[in-house]
Amino acid sequence: MRRPLTRRTLLASAGLAAGAVPAAALLGRPAAAATLSSALSSASATAPVPPPAKGPAIPKSGYLVAEIAERTYWLTDGLYQMIFLVTAEGVVVVDAPPTIGNNILRAIASVTSAPVTHAIYSHHHADHTGAMVLYKGARFYAQREVSRLLRQVGDPNRPLPDTTFDDRLSITAGDDLIELAYHGPNHSPGNIFIYLPAQRVLMLVDVVFPGWVPFAYLAESQNIPGWLEAPAKALEYPFQTYIGGHLTRLGTRDDVTIQQQYIADLKAEAANAIDTFNINTVYASVDDTNPWAVFQGYLDGVATQAASAVVPRWLDTLGGADVYTEANAYELVESLRIDYGHLGPFGIHP
Repeated sequence: MRRPLTRRTLLASAGLAAGAVPAAALLGRPAAAATLSSALSSASATAPVPPPAKGPAIPKSGYLVAEIAERTYWLTDGLYQMIFLVTAEGVVVVDAPPTIGNNILRAIASVTSAPVTHAIYSHHHADHTGAMVLYKGARFYAQREVSRLLRQVGDPNRPLPDTTFDDRLSITAGDDLIELAYHGPNHSPGNIFIYLPAQRVLMLVDVVFPGWVPFAYLAESQNIPGWLEAPAKALEYPFQTYIGGHLTRLGTRDDVTIQQQYIADLKAEAANAIDTFNINTVYASVDDTNPWAVFQGYLDGVATQAASAVVPRWLDTLGGADVYTEANAYELVESLRIDYGHLGPFGIHP
């Protein structure tokens, strides 16, 4: 019988049960893999998580905090990630995932007694910023679109920013510099690049997923052309360490390149499937007087054809290739059709 899906069993299934934290795993290099829960493993139909996807184990406290550059700390519960920087003026935080919650304050207190003075929104989504209310007395920063979206929803757990900007903002805290830049919409309006030049750390959330394929439907992104372009923009920064906001480990420049290769592979197969999928198989299997049934059958069929070609090539490289590639193919197919005009059988009528 499958065990109830709790946060702990989810962490265990991802190989994140309590244990030692190898330095190599923090940097994205393969480390000894934790054994999957036998109960979950026997009931799972998914492929084994490949070594490149596995990160450090999460201690019994439920969170891991590690210094990844000078006075720069990475905080994760294995599902979500954030960073904070200890400066002479106070602590600068980026995001506040609610799954980490009050452990954020505990993690900060474990390395400094300084208060949180600056709180930066990477973007407005509550799964990354839904505990920003914890930063009492801090000054909040966000791109202008984030302020608009926060004002629209009125979530008391996400305070409105005190300072907003359009394209760029440099924050000085003590002797430290944090560079915020908005290069246009990608995952969501206002999703920014956060760069610490002295530490060579770049944080860009919900764009690159080190060691893993992107979350479903290209991370539920709202502007697919912008999302597809964002990794190349990230590589223009001379970063050494990449924070993607999710999952089990830190990222490197190679991780950004690997995701670009996966997406390019999937995009090519999606385009090919649009051109070659036999839509007559759909008309033969659904009520052809129901346009929505026809479209559903067509789009699902094209996505399945594209994903079937891609998944075997990536199972040993990226975690979750068998889980989310079809959903990601579906989103790419729709973007190719709607954004790029690759319409297949629904193009200009002769």
